[in-house]
Amino acid sequence: MRTGPRFATRFALRLRFDLGAPLIDVCHNSVVAQDDGGRPGWLHRKGAAPATEGFVVVPGSRGSASYIVEPAGDPSACGWSLAHGAGLKWGRTQARDKVAARSTAASLVRTALGSVVICEDRDLLFEEAPEAYKSIDSVIGALVAGGHATVVAVLHPLLTYKVRRTERSRD
Repeated sequence: MRTGPRFATRFALRLRFDLGAPLIDVCHNSVVAQDDGGRPGWLHRKGAAPATEGFVVVPGSRGSASYIVEPAGDPSACGWSLAHGAGLKWGRTQARDKVAARSTAASLVRTALGSVVICEDRDLLFEEAPEAYKSIDSVIGALVAGGHATVVAVLHPLLTYKVRRTERSRD
């Protein structure tokens, strides 16, 4: 019997795919043409994934699970979109200040799940700490309870790599 993460993913999703190509590649900030019952228009997604293009990854924080979901039900009932993650509870500056008041950089490079965080940008390490995010389980629970998605897989991070300070751009 074959085992390993690649085999397990293919088995869980019951798919055949090229292991060299991305399985799920979804943009979560976009403007797309969308027909609403015969009325053409434009749909702007900011931090949301299409509920019309197959499987969607709904990431948690680096210290919680992430989910692969399959859209369900009538996509117009949820604006043809699904949540793309838990989302921050606070703005970045507030998150950085709150987390820095009770944590050290050294304490943030390993998560409660035992995963490792590699981040050369000290501010980003604090801004995106697990406690700065909303509960991914409540986000997934709302999608499932509303009939908008079915959970296909639950993923736990082993390693989180954030960009280096020189590569990071701010809006």
